[in-house]
Amino acid sequence: MQSEVEKAIKEMKNKKTTGNDDVPEHVLKLLGEGGLILMTKLINTINETGEWPKDFTDVTMIALKKKPQATK
Repeated sequence: MQSEVEKAIKEMKNKKTTGNDDVPEHVLKLLGEGGLILMTKLINTINETGEWPKDFTDVTMIALKKKPQATK
C-alpha cells in the first residue's frame, strides 16, 4: 500500500520552485523506499506528538574566513 507521503512526493511537479524548507522536489524523489519509510515515520511522529525534533528547530551558523586573493 502506498503511503500518503509517497503519494504526495510522486505527485509533485518537476522543477518546482523550492518552498520555505529550500528542498528541491527532485531530492525528495531520490529518497528511495528506505528514505520514504523514514520520512513517513518522522512525519507521523511529528503529527501525533505535535513536537518537532530539536535538530529541526536549532540552527548552527559557522562564519568562514575569506581566503586572500580567492577567485571563487
